[in-house]
Amino acid sequence: MMYLSLKALHLLSMVVLFGTGLGSAWYKWMSDRSGDVAHIAATNRQVVLADWLFTTPTILIQPLTGIGMLVILDIPYTAPWIMASLILYGFAGACWIPVVWLQIRMQKLSEQANITGGVLPDQYWRYARYWFWLGVPAFISMVLIVFLMVYKFA
Repeated sequence: MMYLSLKALHLLSMVVLFGTGLGSAWYKWMSDRSGDVAHIAATNRQVVLADWLFTTPTILIQPLTGIGMLVILDIPYTAPWIMASLILYGFAGACWIPVVWLQIRMQKLSEQANITGGVLPDQYWRYARYWFWLGVPAFISMVLIVFLMVYKFA
């Protein structure tokens, strides 16, 4: 029963992690493309909030439930698919940490531009490019982890 509970929580948190990440990325990218500073500022505010409310807890839940299942099933951490998953998870996390910083900076820059009625500075667009290109390998890493978990190979 404990294993099934951990597995359900692991899968649910993975769905929330993917859904929040992909949904936030889509809406932020589309709002940036609109050029509407008020819309961009509002979307950035929601993206940062979604990261704190949904992404951060799932990032903690994923390894805890995964380790719990490994212990119950007596699977060694050194199994190739586990090691590959952990490396990819660490890589995705290394991409995500600067993404969070960039999102917070872009939120502040867009709110300032919205309040003053100005345009977004070049720095905002530079951050947006970095944010996008850090998100691509992080997302690919997470997709690969799902395949490793389902097929248990590496």
